[in-house]
Amino acid sequence: MTPVELSRTVLHAVRCAVDEGQLSVVVPERVVVSEPGAGGCGEYATNVALQLARAAGKPPRTVAEILRPRLIAADGIEDVVVTGPGFLNFRLGQEVDPLQDLVREIRAQGQRYGHGDALAGQVLTLRVPYEVRAEVVADAVVRIVATQGGRATVEHRGGRATARHHGGRAAVEHGELVDLRPVPAPEDPAPLGPDAARWALLHPAPHDRPRITADHLVQREGNPLFRVRYAHARVRSLGRGAVCLGFAAEPGPLHTAGADTAVTPALQAPASQAPALQAAALHTPLSDYPRILTAAATHRAPDRLARHLVTVADAVLPFLTCVLPIGEEKPSAAHRARLALAEAAGTVLAGGLSLLGIDAPEHL
Repeated sequence: MTPVELSRTVLHAVRCAVDEGQLSVVVPERVVVSEPGAGGCGEYATNVALQLARAAGKPPRTVAEILRPRLIAADGIEDVVVTGPGFLNFRLGQEVDPLQDLVREIRAQGQRYGHGDALAGQVLTLRVPYEVRAEVVADAVVRIVATQGGRATVEHRGGRATARHHGGRAAVEHGELVDLRPVPAPEDPAPLGPDAARWALLHPAPHDRPRITADHLVQREGNPLFRVRYAHARVRSLGRGAVCLGFAAEPGPLHTAGADTAVTPALQAPASQAPALQAAALHTPLSDYPRILTAAATHRAPDRLARHLVTVADAVLPFLTCVLPIGEEKPSAAHRARLALAEAAGTVLAGGLSLLGIDAPEHL
């Protein structure tokens, strides 16, 4: 339950008490929930009983006790405790949050996130021509096949198999024979450097002719490789910044409780909810990564992985602006949760780049 939802629930409880004649007050237009003060407990608290007491002609604690049973009965609230002169303190129920669960899964598995057994027991022999793009594609396919429990070797046309294998000992038997014949590179990509050259050869679909141009080296938004590596470097930079501020990543709710969580008559989402809305755009790219990795292995298509890394980068970059505290803002549980989500995206980017044989820089 978010602060906005909790504020709605409190307003509903006041309205019910008025309708049933237990309180004779004008239902307020807004209710503020915030972190409990000294002597409080739970995740959130509100002073609405103190605000209504004078108009109701009752002590604040009496008003609070009238509201308490209605609030306890609401979905998402585990307990309500009245403290001090009449503060209502809320302990929320543990809700299932798919995004938090996903972040925990990625943190637990690290760069092995997405690895599976879809190709367990399968042995592939990749037959390639003597051509630089075919060589690079084959090398990436061997790495990606290994993530799904398969084994692969590379054989040049008219030659013997080479011991290019990841994830265990090289296969002796040929198994399934696969022809890899991507459209050749129009020129030597070596002048681009190892990382940009590999990206130029792997990012296009096999039937597309790769572009061997200096565009792959330009550090600007229009360069997909730059966006992917920049997103990873930004995540690592935020981690270093968090250490300087004295906090670390921890999965949890992405919103911040505070005075800005008041509900207006239009029930507009507060500014503190923006990070959660931005984070929602990350859920699908991160949760889809295992499926993409399996498809890339099954179809021997590293281009699928390369393009998905661009999708992850484009989803995480707008979110990174709200990870660290701004100005006089103090680090909170929400900042720890945002950092955990950002680091999960960084883990996926680093793991995917590694499978493509491309460096994931800490600084850029």
